[in-house]
Amino acid sequence: MEDLDRERLVRGCADDIVRTLAAFGLQWDGDIEYQSARGAHYAQALATLSARALTFACSCSRREQPLQGGYPGTCRSGARRSGATATRFRVDDSTLHFLDRVQGECTYSLRERGDVIVRRRDGAYAYQLAVVVDDALQGVTDVVRGADLLDSTPWQIALQQALALSTPRYLHLPLVVEPDGGKLAKSKRSVALDKSAVPQQLLSALTLLKQDPPAELCHASAHDILTWGVAHWQPQHVAGVRQVAAPPRQRS
Repeated sequence: MEDLDRERLVRGCADDIVRTLAAFGLQWDGDIEYQSARGAHYAQALATLSARALTFACSCSRREQPLQGGYPGTCRSGARRSGATATRFRVDDSTLHFLDRVQGECTYSLRERGDVIVRRRDGAYAYQLAVVVDDALQGVTDVVRGADLLDSTPWQIALQQALALSTPRYLHLPLVVEPDGGKLAKSKRSVALDKSAVPQQLLSALTLLKQDPPAELCHASAHDILTWGVAHWQPQHVAGVRQVAAPPRQRS
């Protein structure tokens, strides 16, 4: 459970996520782990990076980040201002290659991606470092997520290499967007999943992923729909696809 950003936590949200996953037939191995309880592990990873001179303090604000391109290395030789600073992971000039199971061969220049924040100015550990440590602690072998996080993968692989951790296999699925290309999760149509319409919503997801589920599944249980989806999963149907458009808004 990603709960590092304490200021944005909504009371009861974590429990609702667990109930929703269960309603949709999704299960997990072992106990649920919470990032907020893993601070010692993140601190140890950060100390390892710092001991290898792979971190530096940064006083730049978000407004000073270029609109395009990665962080330009403004504070690589030292923070420009006094006061609280973030900690950045110092990338090198290498080119990183990895094979994504849906997006195919991916190539990134780490310097173009820029030095990524691993500890925020307020002291909270950042997403990029936390998920790398989490995956290693839990022995994660496969990461499946939305294509909006594809560009974070080179940072995470670089951190894994710097910390001598294994690299999982990656699969980035198309992101559902508005018909105009806007992110659905940030639009007015972004609503909570309806636990009373589980079959319809699972079938909608399979359809958006171009898996062509049969119509007779509309009355099946979540378990049966997921079993069908696993048995008939055809990743080549979305090969290289980063976005799929949600159906147009229905007019009353």
